[in-house]
Amino acid sequence: MTSGNLEIFPRGMQVALGVGLLALLVFPFVGSDFYAQMVTRMMILAIFAMSLDLLQGVTGLVSLGHAAYFGLAGYALAFLMPQDGAVSIWWTLPTAVFASGLAALLIGFFVVRTHGIYFIMVTMAFAQMVYYLFFDNKALGGSDGLYINFKPTVALGSLVLLDLDNKRSMYYLTLGMLLLVYMFLRRLLWSPFGRALAGIRVNEHRMRAMGFGTFGHKLCAFTLAGALAGLAGYLWGVQTGYINPELMGFHMSAHVIMMVILGGMGNFAGAIVGAFSFEYVLHVLKDLPSIGGFSLGKHWQLWMGSFIVLVVLFAPRGVLGLLQRLTAGKSTGSDQHG
Repeated sequence: MTSGNLEIFPRGMQVALGVGLLALLVFPFVGSDFYAQMVTRMMILAIFAMSLDLLQGVTGLVSLGHAAYFGLAGYALAFLMPQDGAVSIWWTLPTAVFASGLAALLIGFFVVRTHGIYFIMVTMAFAQMVYYLFFDNKALGGSDGLYINFKPTVALGSLVLLDLDNKRSMYYLTLGMLLLVYMFLRRLLWSPFGRALAGIRVNEHRMRAMGFGTFGHKLCAFTLAGALAGLAGYLWGVQTGYINPELMGFHMSAHVIMMVILGGMGNFAGAIVGAFSFEYVLHVLKDLPSIGGFSLGKHWQLWMGSFIVLVVLFAPRGVLGLLQRLTAGKSTGSDQHG
């Protein structure tokens, strides 16, 4: 697992990931607007999944309330955007990410003192508190949520760099953010801080005995994960133009956990693959036809649950682990043949 945590891939897997990146780069020119928007949503959720993987896969902290920080940044954008015009992304994005990171810091100060099942339940309890704060408060939009009437401006003075009303511009902004977050987290894994987080996951007591401040390390990871979830939530609000409390709910946290498991925990490339796979399978399952009056698509939760169970049973390291095993096997076979 340690090699997976350090994002070390065989040559075949590197080629496959490179082809995937190339496909993302050219997709807006070959795909329809509908599917370009769908892939944009997948990339946003991939950022969200990577933020959780920093907690769950790298540090060993399973959070059932991670969606709270995702939704908070979307609400921050809605409150920062006036009703009569657009404002700049250069200050709304850092402000929204800071708001999510600050919330994660405050909540994490209490949460990371707990362990195991208590940590899981306390994260869910705090997230539900945030959810109902917005759900029951009309001043915060209530259960109806809030509309974001304008896209943030991306400009330097009078020079417009990106028009986010243009779906292709939004697509490439999201792709750029996805790559930046991946490279940042990948670099983090190789740093002393990242190695310490991996050590905490394996044996926190031993790391404490060696002199590491495990509370501080876990709190930093929790805060950083919340801030990155906020980045994803901000992009979600920009793309959809709408934000509601359901984005903070338990089902959203459960979905992102399934993405991480599906892709392969402790591997940020796996989190990306898991988010794309989850959303694609979800799209396919919801479009299943009716057979004999029984709507297969209406019961997509049943089929998705069965699919996740099968992945856990037959590919415990996730889709990326399965692909890595297949590509490694092919390369070994070709070497032996040669």
